Amino acid sequence: MNRQTRKQEKSGPLSFLSFIRWANQYVLAVVSIGFTVLLCIPLSEAQGYHVVSFVLLFVVSILATFMKIGPIFLASALSSLVWNFFFIPPHYTFHINKPEDILMFCMFFIIVLLNGVLTSRIRKEEQLARSREERTNALFQLTRGLSKAANISEILAVANDEMKKHFSFEPLFILQDGNNKLIFPGLLKAGEISSQNLIVLANWVFEYSTEAGRFTGTMPSSGRTCYPLTGSLLNPGVVMVEHEKPFNGNKKVFWETFLTLISNALEREFLEEMAKRARFLDESDRLYKTLFNSISHELRIPVATILGASDTLLTSSYSATDQSALFKEIFMASVRLNRLIENLLNMSRLESGRLTVRLDWYDINDLINKVTDDLKDELKPFSLLVSVPDDMPLVRIDFGLMEQVLYNLLFNACQHAPVASNIRLNVWYNPGELAMQVMDRGPGFPEATIKNVFRKFFRTEGSKTGGLGLGLSIVKGFVEAHDGYVSVENRKNGGARFTVKIPSGNPEIGDISK
Repeated sequence: MNRQTRKQEKSGPLSFLSFIRWANQYVLAVVSIGFTVLLCIPLSEAQGYHVVSFVLLFVVSILATFMKIGPIFLASALSSLVWNFFFIPPHYTFHINKPEDILMFCMFFIIVLLNGVLTSRIRKEEQLARSREERTNALFQLTRGLSKAANISEILAVANDEMKKHFSFEPLFILQDGNNKLIFPGLLKAGEISSQNLIVLANWVFEYSTEAGRFTGTMPSSGRTCYPLTGSLLNPGVVMVEHEKPFNGNKKVFWETFLTLISNALEREFLEEMAKRARFLDESDRLYKTLFNSISHELRIPVATILGASDTLLTSSYSATDQSALFKEIFMASVRLNRLIENLLNMSRLESGRLTVRLDWYDINDLINKVTDDLKDELKPFSLLVSVPDDMPLVRIDFGLMEQVLYNLLFNACQHAPVASNIRLNVWYNPGELAMQVMDRGPGFPEATIKNVFRKFFRTEGSKTGGLGLGLSIVKGFVEAHDGYVSVENRKNGGARFTVKIPSGNPEIGDISK
């Protein structure tokens, strides 16, 4: 069965039903007048025919409240004729003896006709006003829904719902990819001829920003009508619909307003996405330059130290004491280089999402001893005060990740605390939670920048050289990988306080053995 046949079958019943509704109004008008005449027969004697005129006038007014102008005109003419034929003397003729009755008959016909027409017009105006109110409310609901939509998918969902509600069809939105090329959904299959025609239709409408397809002068044989979604700066795409008759008059204005609101909402999202992309590229470029400069600087110092010390050892003879000092410089430079590479690798693991947390039960003192031993040279100028409760239970952590967390926090304190000052490490256990605090007496952080402490490559102005500003970012990432959180605040008398809290159940013998 071809499309034209389906169209005829679909439109045939609709036309027949319209004809039935149209004919019913005429039948109802005739029946109403006839029934009224039967009821008023007892009033046909004497002067009762004046009362009948008012009854007929009332009936026509009632009919005018819900009928169109054609049935009203028929009811007006028929009521005048039956009033004359059945009620104005002489009865059962259209002859009128008295001049005043002739004048009354003419006036009755004019009044009843005007009354019916005016009542019908008032009803029509009321319907138009109600229709305008409904459309205004529909546009308001659409605008509110589009304003709440947070992305393109939500905008399309709102548009689909509102179009199905007010136009009784489901639209097909075809949007561009950001480079002025339409992205066709799976509904349009490249292998089907009909789909190929729709693709050509959509591309033409998108290119020329003019509606085309069914009910238009361009590609009218298409099964759908395609409308452009136009914006002030860019065109988001097109929308295809399949409706039975073209939009006319107020319906067309209503539809065009719908498209304008949807187009503006889509354009807003496209422009915001383009702005985000531009900001991302700018930020990426800035981060690349920052990272490149920082890595170049940080790599140059330890590499230069290693090269200088190695060259000195290879080209000259020194005492055992001098050789030991040179070896120590090489070792310290290697440690610094290794720390830099580890931070970069750790940040790469965090950003790639390949970080795996392997939880097990550990003694927190083992973790503290391991980290302080690795930092013994950095901690020599300071007094490290460690506070761990005697009844501290085993905690369930990833030892390697928490080692990096504590290492970076203590190393950060060493970088900023004044020489000979105290660095405090407090550890305690709340029910179901491990807590650690690292405190120093350094300068702390400016209040305006404290919220950026855990950002990548962040370094406070005037801080010591060394490092890439990745240590605290890694701390945050590793702590959050444990489903915990880390915070920082300035101490009252100077310095910073970092607090780490990580969920850890109360260990039992059965749990530890697992």
